[in-house]
Amino acid sequence: MDKIIRCITSDGAIMASAIDSTDIVYKASKIHHTSPVASAALGRLLTATSMMGAMLKSKTASINLRVSGDGPLGPVIAVADSFGNVKGYVSNASCPSTHYENGKLNVSQAVGKNGVLNVMRDLGTGEPYIGQIELQSGEIAEDIAAYYAQSEQIPTVCALGVLIDKETSEVLLSGGLLIQLLPGAFEDTIEKLEKNIAELDSVTTMLAKGMSTLDMCKEALKGFEVEVLDEFEVKYVCGCSKEKIASLIESMPKEEIEDMIVKDHGAQAGCHFCNKKFEFSEDELKAILRKK
Repeated sequence: MDKIIRCITSDGAIMASAIDSTDIVYKASKIHHTSPVASAALGRLLTATSMMGAMLKSKTASINLRVSGDGPLGPVIAVADSFGNVKGYVSNASCPSTHYENGKLNVSQAVGKNGVLNVMRDLGTGEPYIGQIELQSGEIAEDIAAYYAQSEQIPTVCALGVLIDKETSEVLLSGGLLIQLLPGAFEDTIEKLEKNIAELDSVTTMLAKGMSTLDMCKEALKGFEVEVLDEFEVKYVCGCSKEKIASLIESMPKEEIEDMIVKDHGAQAGCHFCNKKFEFSEDELKAILRKK
């Protein structure tokens, strides 16, 4: 089972979150039958969104991230609740994979450097908060860090990694780090953190070494006294159901439902997040009509 941990330095200057999202990303890759680069892009966004969701204070809150670039991958979407449970999908799951000279997957080329990152927080108290920035690189981690710096004025370091088996194209490891400077951080604190970040292994390298999420936070915050705020399990969760789809159909205009009955003698609806299909017979659609 995947885990998130959230830590703070004892002087209250730095907040850090770390996640092992291997099971989440592996499950997503199997649900959506993603190519290696699609697995990497979706996995990175799922990982970041899970950490960002876990930072929400209200139990009923949720967060939605959408990366829309001009690359062949198309939009990538992830949604998390305040417990860090997450779901997502990518528009072109079979996007061809290209690599950098060092052999790493070229996520930037697949996503595209021209586009936007949209972040929507629904706190369950009215109108959601929506922020948007232009993509910085399409590699996703840099774009998340830029979002925090530009939209929320929070200096942030974001590291995301998905390791794909080159022979089987299966997800082997996935994880992330999100480190933020809090108000009142002194210059020596910033310098020490910058030095640590420069020396830090990649997230997947740390996971491959057997490091826990706490180990990852302590490595990033080396030289600081670290206190654990909380640690909990997270997973890939889609809460769709036939009842929820029926409610959506009920909200459609009466004429459209009648059209489905006459022309199609029923209806089929699919969920983007889990790929489940839901069938509605003529009688079921007529029953929905009677409620309107």
